[in-house]
Amino acid sequence: MAATPPDEEQQKSLLSEEEGVWVDTERKAKKSFPQIWQIFVYPIAVAAIFAMGAVSGYYWDDMDKHCSTYVSQPSPLLRDMGVKYHVQQYNGSFLHENIYRQDAGPEVDEAWEALGTDYRPLRVPPEAAEEAGIAHDQVKINDKYGGGYPANLEGLHHLHCLNLLRKSLYYNYDYYHDLGQGAFVNDDYIVKRHVSHCMDIIRQQLMCTADTGVLGQIWVWPDGPKPFVDFNTKHKCKNYDGIRQWAQDNQLPEHPPQDYIQKEPEEGDRIYPEIP
Repeated sequence: MAATPPDEEQQKSLLSEEEGVWVDTERKAKKSFPQIWQIFVYPIAVAAIFAMGAVSGYYWDDMDKHCSTYVSQPSPLLRDMGVKYHVQQYNGSFLHENIYRQDAGPEVDEAWEALGTDYRPLRVPPEAAEEAGIAHDQVKINDKYGGGYPANLEGLHHLHCLNLLRKSLYYNYDYYHDLGQGAFVNDDYIVKRHVSHCMDIIRQQLMCTADTGVLGQIWVWPDGPKPFVDFNTKHKCKNYDGIRQWAQDNQLPEHPPQDYIQKEPEEGDRIYPEIP
């Protein structure tokens, strides 16, 4: 007997069943995709967040190191010790003098010298010289004493210069001129050049590291209300005591052998016809 073709109702029923199977399969596929996404993407996202946190924590914990490296010329000091920053309130008194402002005398000199103004040069190892800006054709330490280059820490040179300006003030000059020590062993012509050199070095340093803080004003009332600049402000400062201690610990010998510094320039060394 020949098969009877399905009537219209049966066809609709079959189509409905097929459609139901298709829809159900599609729903299962849609449900399985979020599960796969969660299995693979969630762990990756969590790992990325932890990694970013670790990196951020590292940089944040050592922010002082990164900042000092970024804003400073390379130096053996940065390699040997970490420069730290702290908030320091300046003593900006106008009328009340601390020891550094007082008239010339042994106690004042001792206070300034304790800052490291007269420290001896230090040694820059050969492997650190180029990065620190010291050329191979400059004065060298004899190889049998470790080689390297004699150098001065710039921050201490700035303080040395400021100290010389202090000594050259009109109310201090005669005292130091009569002592005839340090810079004042030279005649007045050289002293003048030394002082003007120091003044200009400090000018350049202040412009290079220009402080962008602001000075507010306070009221003073000696004979009536007047505004006056408040110089007692807070600043972000390097740990100077640590820097000074490093410079002290790394000074060249006080009484080095006579051949400690090479006596004659080597072939190819830079030689100037006069003091620049």
